[in-house]
Amino acid sequence: MYLIRIVNGLLMFAIPLTLAFYVTNKFKMGWGLWWIGGAIFIISQIGHIPFNYLASMILNKTNLVNWSRTNQIIFNACFLGLSAGLWEEGSRYAMYHWWIKESRSWQKGILLGVGHGGFESMLLGILTLYTFVQMVAVKNIDISTIVPHDQLTYAIQSITTYWSQPWYESLLGSIERGLTLPIQIAFSIIVLQVFLRNQIRWLWIAFLFHAIVDTTAVLIISYSSLYIAELVVASFTLLSIWIIFRLRSPDGEEQTYPIKTSLEKEIVTVKDIDETKENLDATIYR
Repeated sequence: MYLIRIVNGLLMFAIPLTLAFYVTNKFKMGWGLWWIGGAIFIISQIGHIPFNYLASMILNKTNLVNWSRTNQIIFNACFLGLSAGLWEEGSRYAMYHWWIKESRSWQKGILLGVGHGGFESMLLGILTLYTFVQMVAVKNIDISTIVPHDQLTYAIQSITTYWSQPWYESLLGSIERGLTLPIQIAFSIIVLQVFLRNQIRWLWIAFLFHAIVDTTAVLIISYSSLYIAELVVASFTLLSIWIIFRLRSPDGEEQTYPIKTSLEKEIVTVKDIDETKENLDATIYR
C-alpha cells in the first residue's frame, strides 16, 4: 500500500517529464519554452487561487448559502470551471501576446502546453507525496492531542477514508494527470490560433472548452464515481488529441495568416533597356 502511493506521486513527475523529453528531442528544441509554459501555469494560479478564495468569502455572505444542495453544487461547478478558464487561458493569451511574440509554430505550442500541464502535474505530485507523509505520521497516533476538538471528527474521517482506499484507486491521481496533459496541450494550441489566424474568437473557444471540461468533471465527481469521472476526462483527452492534430499547420513550421491592408503596395516590374546611343540620347534632359 505504501509503495503504490509513493509510485502514484512519482508518476506525476515521470509522465510529464518523459513527454517533455520526447517533444524536445522530436522537434529539436531546447527546454526554454517548457519552462515558460510552466511559469505561466504558476503565474495563473497566483491570480486564480486568491480570486477563488475572495469570491468564496463574498458568495458565502449572499443568498447562495440558502440554495438547495443541488443548486449549490451546480453553481460551484460552473463558477470553478469559468474561473479556471478565465485565469489559465487569459494567462496563455498574455504569454503569447507579450512574452513570446516570436513563438508562432505548432511545435512550440505543443512544448508550451507540455510545460503548462507538466508543472501542474508535478506540483500536484508534490502535494500527493506531502499528504502521504502526513497520513503516515498520524496513522498510529492519538490525533486528539494535535487536532482541535471542533475539527477532530473531520480529521478522523479524512484519515480513515485515505487508508481505506483500494490500492488501484491510489493510482487514479497519476492516471488523471496523464489524461489531462493532451487537454492542456490542446488549450495551448487553440490560444495560439488567435495569433496565427488573427481571430480573437479562438481565445473564447479555449476559455469555454476549459470551462466545460472542469465543470463537467466537478459535476460528475459530485453525483457519480471517480471512475466515471476518469472516463469522461478520457473522452475529453481523445477530443483534445483530435484538436491538436486538426490544428496542425501543413508543414508544422512558423506560419501566420496574412492581414491585408489598404497600405499594401504593388510590385512594379521594370523592363531592362539596352544601353544604345539612341536610348541614352532619349534620356538626356533638354
